Amino acid sequence: MELLPCIEMQTSDNPTAAIIWLHGLGADGNDFASLVPQLDLNGLPGIRFVFPSAPSMPVTVNGGYVMPAWYDIIGRSDSDPEDAGGIQNSAKAIGALIEREASRGIVYQNIVLAGFSQGCAMVLHTGLRFPQRLAGIMALSGYLPLASSVLAERNPANQDTPIFLAHGDWDAVIIPERSERSRDFLQANGYDVQWKNYPMEHSLHPIEVIDIGHFLRRVLTMHG
Repeated sequence: MELLPCIEMQTSDNPTAAIIWLHGLGADGNDFASLVPQLDLNGLPGIRFVFPSAPSMPVTVNGGYVMPAWYDIIGRSDSDPEDAGGIQNSAKAIGALIEREASRGIVYQNIVLAGFSQGCAMVLHTGLRFPQRLAGIMALSGYLPLASSVLAERNPANQDTPIFLAHGDWDAVIIPERSERSRDFLQANGYDVQWKNYPMEHSLHPIEVIDIGHFLRRVLTMHG
């Protein structure tokens, strides 16, 4: 499988941890690269940040306009059909990026999956099914896709993996209740979810950036 194009940044030579961070609909790998210096990760072992770009495809909810997307969005409510094939294809592409980090000497337990919006949906989908224990899953302003298949497809390797789930109180793109339902589902099925909500729309909040740094520091020191 051809790897997705990625922007990479390292906090030091010979990193021993990796964070694979997925952008939202219509963005690309540049979207969160500028955030790295704000995360206050001083003192941690070297980290490689990997910011992949999704392929471009027509997006139904946007009138078929072609844009970078991890999968098609048919509608914005839980009752709308989901693009299972697109989600599964992107999950394979993300899995290939995880395996590349492993091949470069990063142990799976030092790899974090992070994502915003559509990227959030993808890291939840991929992380819960991944057959090797990951360091953590950082899920920002999104939801759990294909929830009806999670219990049949999840892998016990990541049953106890810490999940940071965050959302904006005023989010009109993905309404807060959708993320809250994902939180409740995950918690009811035994997942370790840290929930945070912020006074913001579909974006990042300055306090959230601090909380992200704390989460990354916690999960990347658990396994050294």
